[in-house]
Amino acid sequence: MDEDRKLSIICSKGSLDMAYPGLILANAARMLGIEANIFFTFWGMDIITKSKVDNLKVTPVGNTAMHMPIGDAHLPQALAPLPGMTAMATRMLKKSIADLGVPEVPEFLDQIVAAGGHLWACRM
Repeated sequence: MDEDRKLSIICSKGSLDMAYPGLILANAARMLGIEANIFFTFWGMDIITKSKVDNLKVTPVGNTAMHMPIGDAHLPQALAPLPGMTAMATRMLKKSIADLGVPEVPEFLDQIVAAGGHLWACRM
């Protein structure tokens, strides 16, 4: 029955925090025997572009759920646009991802393809 189930995901944003939801869902689907297709469009193409994938970032601007590295305090939005905040937020997210044992984006893409997942790039 699972061989008839399919999951299609659209990745349209190329930030680090937007790359992982689609990759995690596709990986979970493949582990359950469900066909997984990820379609990358617009800025989501950064996730599969070799010259950009290692430099994906996350910005705290407009992200009211952004936590500080200590405790459960949220980052005040007035501080989010300050120089260096994107770099700090990116380091924080990468550390959290590594602490959970989740692979970095390029390795995750390889794992999904090796498990039979399909990656589709927009040809617009």
